[in-house]
Amino acid sequence: MPLSDPLGDMLTRIRNAQKAGMSSCTTPASRLRANVLEVLKREGYIRHYTVDQTNPGGAITIELKYHEGSPVIREIHRVSKPGRRVYSKIADLPRYYNGLGISILSTPRGVMSENDARSANVGGEVLCRVF
Repeated sequence: MPLSDPLGDMLTRIRNAQKAGMSSCTTPASRLRANVLEVLKREGYIRHYTVDQTNPGGAITIELKYHEGSPVIREIHRVSKPGRRVYSKIADLPRYYNGLGISILSTPRGVMSENDARSANVGGEVLCRVF
């Protein structure tokens, strides 16, 4: 059965796995998911991810990160949804938890964190927020 929101499904899998205290979770592979996971890894919210192409369609295994027994990701939620896309200029993008959290954007230069987008002075679609 095809998903209407594959990125939202991946974020929900991460959220549920961390609430259950699991060390890793899997999700179907796609380039957008891998790019979002690369940003999460670079910002220190997950340990690592691996793309396995042996299955038809592929799968991504995400190694979750914990600090002193509690999940590093406290909140992760989808901002732009298939029924309502949210675009923002970089000047209009608010800071999330006074800069402690990040927004992940899909820009013409690729998927990047809010801080990278501010330094490149480029806006785009706000995919999700992480704290």
